[in-house]
Amino acid sequence: MQQRIGRVTTADGTEVAYASVGAGRPILYVSGWISHLQLTWELPDERAFYESLANGARLVRYDRAGCGLSPSSGRAPSLAYELEQLAAVADISGPASFDVVGTSMGALVAVAWAAKRPETVRRLVLYGGWVKGENISPESAREHVLGLVESHWGLGADVLTDIFAPDATSAMRKDFGRYQRASSSAATARSLLALSYELDVSDLLAEVEAPTLVLHRDHDRAAPVSEAAALATGIPDATLVVLPGRSHLPYAGDAQSVVAPIRRFLGLPALRRAPGSLTPRQMLVAALVSEGCTNREIAARLGIDERSAEGHVERIRVGLGFTSRAQIAAWFAAQGAG
Repeated sequence: MQQRIGRVTTADGTEVAYASVGAGRPILYVSGWISHLQLTWELPDERAFYESLANGARLVRYDRAGCGLSPSSGRAPSLAYELEQLAAVADISGPASFDVVGTSMGALVAVAWAAKRPETVRRLVLYGGWVKGENISPESAREHVLGLVESHWGLGADVLTDIFAPDATSAMRKDFGRYQRASSSAATARSLLALSYELDVSDLLAEVEAPTLVLHRDHDRAAPVSEAAALATGIPDATLVVLPGRSHLPYAGDAQSVVAPIRRFLGLPALRRAPGSLTPRQMLVAALVSEGCTNREIAARLGIDERSAEGHVERIRVGLGFTSRAQIAAWFAAQGAG
């Protein structure tokens, strides 16, 4: 799949970049905290997650002001401002209702949107969310993280990666830490993280009319599963599904366990992945992996840079559902192609 980048403008002139991928009924995806539409598309695990959601639908994501491809507006973050930006993106979906998927802080924004604009939401999915930001960690821990992000954004990003993605591979954790730092300035990251701690949607839950699915991993290190239970209890007739895992990021760890119930809830057919369906170029890279070549050696053999070689290996790993190079090598040997 190829994503298409566009831009919309809010009533006050804020420019918001959005990305659309796939075709079909629209799904508006409200991300947590910070994002970068282009860089996330270059991360194999995250891209595979979005492509899985977009199969048979049109997935629309956006960068909030000051993040990724959306320039800073100078306005302080707030729930009202979040809803203004979401409204601008929602306008491109047309007059019909659409599905909304909110993750992490985006889950609270999605709740507020569904409560205030019920006519626009067909179905609502909340992953890794909470009701009150003050409940996700002790005040001392929140202040420590905010201070670290503000004073040393590099170290702060690494600490948050450990919290958000403990189940991720070492390569993915390294990429995610780098991606966070490239997605926003330290000041923007700190202000948006502070907003996530300040948000409280407890008075809006009962106003949500759309059928709602609440998903959460049982040992999520960033938000306790009790907050997911509170969301499901407060939203009329919401369904709570608790999944195994520690990672807050939906695409870290067993991403398909997150994708499957979302697709089922939205009425999309189950994905039928055909293991081993690699491109000829990927088969060549898999062959070199089976020979024990490093990324640098693969790059030299193929006449590409080392970063590109690393990307090829990661896409193969994600595509085959593996966690290591050794599994790629074993799989290739089993094909009888060596």
